[in-house]
Amino acid sequence: MKKTYLLGLAGLALLFASCNDMLDVNPRDKFTNDPEFWNDQNRVLNYTNTMYSYNFSGYGTGIEDPYFSSLTDDQANPEFDNWTFTSVPGSTSYWSGPYTEIRRCNYLLDNMKASTIADATKNRFCAIARLMRAHNYFQLVKRYGDVQWQDHAITDVNDEIIKGPRDDRDLVMDKVLEDLDYAIANIGSGDKASWNKDLALAMKSDICLYEGTYCKYRTQADNGKGPDNARAQKYLNECVKASQELMNGGYELTKNYGEIYNSTNLSNNKEIIFYRNYQKDMLGHSTVDYTSGSTAQRGITKDAIDAFLFLDGKPLATTTMDKSDKPQIEPYYMIGLDGKIVKTEDGRDSIRVDSEEDPLWVYSMEEPFSVRDKRLSVIVDKYLAFKGYGHARTWLAEMTSSTGYTIGKYYTTAMGASPQEQLTYCNEIGKGYTDAPIYYLSRVLLNYAEAKAELGNATQADLDKSVNLLQVRAGLPGMTLNPEADPANTFGVSSLIWEIRRARRCELMTDGFRYWDLVRWHMLDKLDTNKYPDIRRGANLSDVEDCEVALDGGYAIPYTATRTYDKKYYFYPIPSSQINASQGGTTQNPGW
Repeated sequence: MKKTYLLGLAGLALLFASCNDMLDVNPRDKFTNDPEFWNDQNRVLNYTNTMYSYNFSGYGTGIEDPYFSSLTDDQANPEFDNWTFTSVPGSTSYWSGPYTEIRRCNYLLDNMKASTIADATKNRFCAIARLMRAHNYFQLVKRYGDVQWQDHAITDVNDEIIKGPRDDRDLVMDKVLEDLDYAIANIGSGDKASWNKDLALAMKSDICLYEGTYCKYRTQADNGKGPDNARAQKYLNECVKASQELMNGGYELTKNYGEIYNSTNLSNNKEIIFYRNYQKDMLGHSTVDYTSGSTAQRGITKDAIDAFLFLDGKPLATTTMDKSDKPQIEPYYMIGLDGKIVKTEDGRDSIRVDSEEDPLWVYSMEEPFSVRDKRLSVIVDKYLAFKGYGHARTWLAEMTSSTGYTIGKYYTTAMGASPQEQLTYCNEIGKGYTDAPIYYLSRVLLNYAEAKAELGNATQADLDKSVNLLQVRAGLPGMTLNPEADPANTFGVSSLIWEIRRARRCELMTDGFRYWDLVRWHMLDKLDTNKYPDIRRGANLSDVEDCEVALDGGYAIPYTATRTYDKKYYFYPIPSSQINASQGGTTQNPGW
């Protein structure tokens, strides 16, 4: 007898409160669970494409969201980002979403055993499923710690595993590593926007760095387990091996930082390992719009600005270069696509475009930024934009930012051949079609350098072929094995590790990784606004006349609310529906 199961993307919890909760009814994902389906190569391929769409959202809404993941010390949301959870939720997609995907993967793995598809193709499908199972279990372990490991699809609401306890997170991560290694060995080749071995290697590099550092810095009091140096070394070495293979794989850094974030075609970019493709008027995103439009941006913080080195290679505390962070007021003329000044008679008064005789006055950070790491001028616009002094890029709506610092690295003129096209594709929700980088060489270089430093066996040659390639691109001196001590390093790590972490922060700023970096380094208290007030401060507006923005010590602040650290935030709370359905088998995380 045929059984029909409906596997939608909206989510299917591991545990079911009732039979009606068992399956998400999305007819677009309908398939008939019989041998005919699993023996058809094209149908199984389409099945794996559903995994692709969910897990690699690119500039959409997904696991790590570029720009939108602003619960960090790098950005400040104008609406205030509190902890993801401050109380126990009844249900959440952070739990159900990954388990839906794990179940989807296990369906494929269960049914490939009897499939008549050729072995090589079957192994590739299984590699895809195990790669995605590893990816989703990693998301669960990051958030919840201990979770139930499932190696087969749960289809019966009375299955005994539903009432079982969570498995130790270390055991689960060892299973994740097994899945990654299987995927690397069997997934085969593909282009940069599809399943391929280098995607699996890049994922392994990331996950093993996380696991190695997490196990090195975790504490019994905060994480339920103390440090495990042997385990840390094992995973850090695995990170090094995966990273080395990619570093020897023919990838090269682009000449200019930022090119990978605002391109309409990443297929031939030598820095890109894996990316999400968008197509004009077919598949779009909103990242360019949200960082160019009239909605107040999640601006860059003073704390983040202060992290960028000066061009002498020294930090804020020790540099002898000009440390001023005050903007200079200067005239600004709106420039059209023809290179001429836009006059008010074009009818776009709402953008505050003035004539050549009556310029718009703006506050510029060009001079303060000119003595800093070159990445800063790409990530952040040189013109401040805040209430009363908005700023408009060419042909776009007037922008403001919660901190005064607006984000410029996603913006491009490549999507507009005419003023109207620029307005449509850069300034409308869902219309952007720049490709989204997901795995890229700079991340791998940073992973390699950090893993080697954490292992304690880094050489100057290791730095020169990894993080120093990024330093050169940023206009900075190369890093040595014994960097000058930064007084800001109060976290008990070596100066080398501190500087590699700084390089990672600056290189990947707004890419969506900062929060989980703080977790694995055991630095989550860095998000306490009382202890670190600069994480909610922005630009220095102390000289702005009749300033309409709230200030703290002369610096813009987007909100007056505070965020207080508690060790319980190292884990998300288990949804109450999950605990209730397990009838005591699943327990709550500490502190919740």
